[in-house]
Amino acid sequence: MSIRSVHPVSAEQIYAALVALGAEPVLDPDVWPEGPQVEDRLRLLGALLAKTELEITASTGVGRQPLEDVAEALLGWTEQAGPDSQVSSVVLANRLQLTAVQLMGPEEEGPPRRAASWAAVVAATDALSARLFFERGDIRATRRALDRTEASVIAILEGLHDLRVAIGDIEE
Repeated sequence: MSIRSVHPVSAEQIYAALVALGAEPVLDPDVWPEGPQVEDRLRLLGALLAKTELEITASTGVGRQPLEDVAEALLGWTEQAGPDSQVSSVVLANRLQLTAVQLMGPEEEGPPRRAASWAAVVAATDALSARLFFERGDIRATRRALDRTEASVIAILEGLHDLRVAIGDIEE
C-alpha cells in the first residue's frame, strides 16, 4: 500500500486549477510577492477540496442525494483513488478526520449540541483505523483505536439522549 503521489502537484498547479474553477483565493502581493509557494500547498488543496465538494453537493442536490448522482461522483473518485482498498481506507479515514475537526467548532450552549455528530464521525474514523491496524498486525494500535471507538459510541448515545430530552421525547 502506498499513499504517496508519483507526481505530486505543485502549489502553482493547484492554484491554476482553482483559477480555472473560478475559486482562487486572493493572494495579497505583499504576503505572496511570488505567488503560491510550497508551504501554501495544503491550504490550496483544502480550497480545491472545498470547491469540489461544493460542486458535488450542488450537482446532487442540497439535502437530497439521488443515488445515481452520488454513484457517478463515487465512480470518478474510485477512478482516481485506484483499486487498492487500503489506500481508499486511509483516504476515507483522513476525510473523516477533516470532517471531525470541522464539526468541533465552539461549544454551544445547552442541547442540542453537535457533540453526537462529532462523536459519530470520530467513531467511524477510529473503527476504520482499528481495521487498518489489525490488517497490519499492530494489535496494540488496534486496541487503542477500539477503545477510542467505544468511548465515541458512549458520547453518541449521550448526545442522542440530550437531543431526545431537548425535543421532549424523554425526561432528563
